[in-house]
Amino acid sequence: MKHLLTLEQLSKEELLDILNLADQLKFQKKNGIAHEILKGKTLGMIFQKSSTRTRVSFEVGMHELGGQALFLSSRDLQIGRGEPVQDTARVLSRYLDGIMIRTFDQEEVEDLAKYGSIPVINALTDYCHPCQVLADLMTIREFKGAFEGLKCCYIGDGNNMANSIIVGVLKLGMTMAIACPKGYEPDKHILEFAKAYGDKFIITEDPKVAALDADVLFTDVWASMGQESEKAIREAVFKGVYQINDEIMALAKPDCMVQHCLPAHREEEITAKVFEEHADEIFEEAENRLHAQKAVLVKLMA
Repeated sequence: MKHLLTLEQLSKEELLDILNLADQLKFQKKNGIAHEILKGKTLGMIFQKSSTRTRVSFEVGMHELGGQALFLSSRDLQIGRGEPVQDTARVLSRYLDGIMIRTFDQEEVEDLAKYGSIPVINALTDYCHPCQVLADLMTIREFKGAFEGLKCCYIGDGNNMANSIIVGVLKLGMTMAIACPKGYEPDKHILEFAKAYGDKFIITEDPKVAALDADVLFTDVWASMGQESEKAIREAVFKGVYQINDEIMALAKPDCMVQHCLPAHREEEITAKVFEEHADEIFEEAENRLHAQKAVLVKLMA
């Protein structure tokens, strides 16, 4: 593992290795055991999209690992003024030990890895969100004990979150059901990937079909960052159907857990009632961004 660009590029064994290390690092933090594995190392964090969990968790994570993180807004870098990404990659590789980037185009992340000589971490693109899904998987195992035999269900837009959830869930042996409106399906490359898993993957326009007997329910906002101009159109398509609510919860298993990558728009993709009933799971998921990303940092930069 040289980079974390997408989950498709990781094997099942590599995924489990990251999650096992994340569990260990979480235990060490909770018990006050120092783990300055990256002492003297510096991570550059490039942000072209706003962030709460990503910035704080990576910055705190590097501090806890003994290193430091530099916040690099695209407004402050020459890349924001047109410098080619390949030049930025080669310059930053001479200063830093790793790069984390949160941006729009997946190609930009791939080019940083291609032209740079240090590890690159995809902290979100329009195509995928691998760091978030590592935290999701970590949380599922914490609450459910194992992955085998579980059914996961995602209801909503077939966006970057859906793309990564599908890959992570299927690679770890679970069944994945997704419900999304026509025209809002996951990326065609992800759907092609999922075909290889046969009846382990279900895609439908009916959330009730997808949610039946689910062990884990996922959702995300109807309009992601960069789609604000589509908000009204998307609301008209999703409203009243693509929502985790009491009716959907009644179709899932009695001990079904709920995951949301946040921020949540209550009464849109999830009701306030369901959100608060499952807040412990959702905010444990948010905390696990820290631990899962620390594991990635150690794997790539130690």
